[in-house]
Amino acid sequence: MNILITGASRGIGAAAVTALVAAGGRVIGQSTRGGDGLIAADFALPGAADALWAAALAQAGGRIDVLVNNAGVFEAADIDDADGFASAWARSLAINLTSAADLCRHAVRHFQQTGGGRIINVASRAGHRGDSPRHWHYAAAKGGMLAMTKTIARAYANQNILAFAITPGFTMTGMAEDYLASRGGDKLLADIPLGRVADAAEVAETIRWLATSAPASLTGATIDINGASYVR
Repeated sequence: MNILITGASRGIGAAAVTALVAAGGRVIGQSTRGGDGLIAADFALPGAADALWAAALAQAGGRIDVLVNNAGVFEAADIDDADGFASAWARSLAINLTSAADLCRHAVRHFQQTGGGRIINVASRAGHRGDSPRHWHYAAAKGGMLAMTKTIARAYANQNILAFAITPGFTMTGMAEDYLASRGGDKLLADIPLGRVADAAEVAETIRWLATSAPASLTGATIDINGASYVR
């Protein structure tokens, strides 16, 4: 099984690579700068996702079975700074949503030719309940990812193309550490009934399950991983 995963250099992505390799997958990873066997692709730049897909397909010998869209950026936007606000929105949407959409487009077209495949989009709790006043764009992008996943699942299930979403809450990665620090640190744990943030390995295990053994009838589902801080 050939698996393409974005944002593979750290956090959830790195943990997912470990879990998928342990499950017997051949993993092709992406990071912004590349190195350590990862393909370099800066999703803030036009065409980066297209180039990544072509490079990954070549590395995989012409067949990809699973796409995991995990790359993301979490940067603040000040509503009093018009130029900064616009630029943060453009960058956040490009990295957090448009690149994932471009890769999903390639994956769906590829899976139509190969008999099917799986797409796993790592969104966020913010896509359900929103985020801070400085992160409208992040919540909007992750909400868009959820809507895109549902649309793909409904449109292509009859072609054995399955799509799932994961919505982590706080997860101990570099982005989450910055988020916690910006909002008072440990005081935010009071909002998590479990009493702790998720570990990247917990999210990675969910990615592994969806990629390898989750039942086909689960397509279109969103899996929440947030310690009951948001329940639906």
